[in-house]
Amino acid sequence: MALTVVSGTGREWRLTERIGSGSEGIVYGVDDARPLVAKLVPDPPAPAAYRRRIARLVRQRREPRTVRLLAGAPVRVAWPMVVVRTGGPGADGVDGYLMTDMRHAYQPFAHMLTPAARRVFLPGATWATTLGAARSLARLLADLHAEGYTVGDLKPDNLWVDERGGVGIADVDSWQFTDGGETFPGRMGTPGHTAPERIGAPRGTPPDGASDRFVLAVLVHQLLTDGLHPFAGHPADGRDYLSYDDNILHGRCRLLDRTSVVLPRSAPPADLLPRRLRDLFRAAFGGVRPPASAWAEALAAESAPGRLRTCAADARHVHTVERPWCPWCDLAETGRKHSRKAGPEGVGQHGGKAAGRDGGKAAGRDDGKAAGQDDGKDDPWQK
Repeated sequence: MALTVVSGTGREWRLTERIGSGSEGIVYGVDDARPLVAKLVPDPPAPAAYRRRIARLVRQRREPRTVRLLAGAPVRVAWPMVVVRTGGPGADGVDGYLMTDMRHAYQPFAHMLTPAARRVFLPGATWATTLGAARSLARLLADLHAEGYTVGDLKPDNLWVDERGGVGIADVDSWQFTDGGETFPGRMGTPGHTAPERIGAPRGTPPDGASDRFVLAVLVHQLLTDGLHPFAGHPADGRDYLSYDDNILHGRCRLLDRTSVVLPRSAPPADLLPRRLRDLFRAAFGGVRPPASAWAEALAAESAPGRLRTCAADARHVHTVERPWCPWCDLAETGRKHSRKAGPEGVGQHGGKAAGRDGGKAAGRDDGKAAGQDDGKDDPWQK
C-alpha cells in the first residue's frame, strides 16, 4: 500500500521512493508535478514542540525576511512549505513537512569536496569552481545570519552545490530562530563540524552565530584543499589520533602551529591558500571568528580577474597567482610516486576510502553520510 501524507486542510500527497534517512528523519519522494520531497520525523524528542516549530517555519515562509532568502533561482533554501502527517491523528501518526527537492537543481555538496567525486559528477569543476562554491556558501550563511537564523548543524550532509559553484541548504527544521518572541533552539551537532565550545556540551545546548562561523571556516578549508579537514593529522607529540573533535579541542591545526600535527606528503600544501585566506582561517580557528560576510568578500576578491592562474601544462589546474608554480602538478607527481611505492593498492588512496564514494545516502538525504565525510575517527590524512 502506498504511503500518503495529509495536510491540516485535508490535501493528500502520495509518497514514492525512500530517498534517505538520518538521525532524526526520513526523506521520501513526492508524487507531484512540482519537484518536492517529504521529510518525516518518526520520533522527535518533544512531538508537540516539533509540530509547533514546523508550523512557525511554514508561516515564516511568507514573511519578508524569508521571502528575501528564497528569492532567485534556483532556490537556495529547502524551506518547509506545508505541515503534513501520515498514519492518522493518533499516537501512530508521524509528523513532517514538504520542501523543495534540491536534487532538481543541485548535487550533494560532497561531490565538490574530493577530486574523485568531482571527476565523476562535476568534470568541469576546477579550483576556481570550488572558490566560487566557498564564496556562495559564505554569502548564504551571511544572509541567514542577517535575517536572524542560526544553522547550528552546518555540515556537508545538509548542503547542496551546482556545477557553477552555487550552494543551497536543507534541513531548516533543525535551525535556531525566534518567532513572536519565542525562541526555537537549535539542537543538533555533527562530529568534525562542531565548534570547540559546543563539543561535549549537554545535548540541547543552543548554538550561536560564532559556532556557525567556526564551521564555515572548516567547510571553506575543505572546499579549497581537496576535502582536507583543517584539524586533520596525527598529533605530533606522539599521542594517539582520536578524532577531528579531539584535535579541535587541543588546537591541533597546521595553520595555527605547523608542528602540532603530522600530515602525509600527499596532503595539499598550506601555501595553496592565498595569504588573505590563511589569515582568516587563523582568526577563525584561534582568535576572533570573522563573520560570514568577511569570508564572502575575501573569497570574491580571490576570484577577481588577475588573481587566478591556469597551469600551462594542464588547463584543469587553476591556482592563486601567489603560488609561483602549480600545486596540483606537484600533488599529481607525489601521487604517482606513492602509487609506484605502494603498488596497486596504493592507487587512489590520496583521500583514503572516502575519496571514491559517490555520495551514498547523501544524494537525497536528511542527515546521511556524505561522500568523503566521516566523524574523524578514521582520519585518512594521518597515514
